[in-house]
Amino acid sequence: MSNIPCYINLRQARIVLSDMGVALSDRQMKRAAEMSAHGKRKLPFFIDPIDGKLKIEKGTLVKIYRELQVDAENNSIS
Repeated sequence: MSNIPCYINLRQARIVLSDMGVALSDRQMKRAAEMSAHGKRKLPFFIDPIDGKLKIEKGTLVKIYRELQVDAENNSIS
């Protein structure tokens, strides 16, 4: 059975990251969710069509950080 997606807002995403030991300010979270001049976001936030606020899927956010950690471990000098 697949997991049901859990969409969270900027504040909740900041809390999830904080629980993982990644302390970010409100401003840093907002910058990660803003679109660049090229129309890209640092993290895959999207605008919720119902409430018009930025959301991200919680599992995706955690997965991104875990993948970056694995890449860093694989690329480290032993």
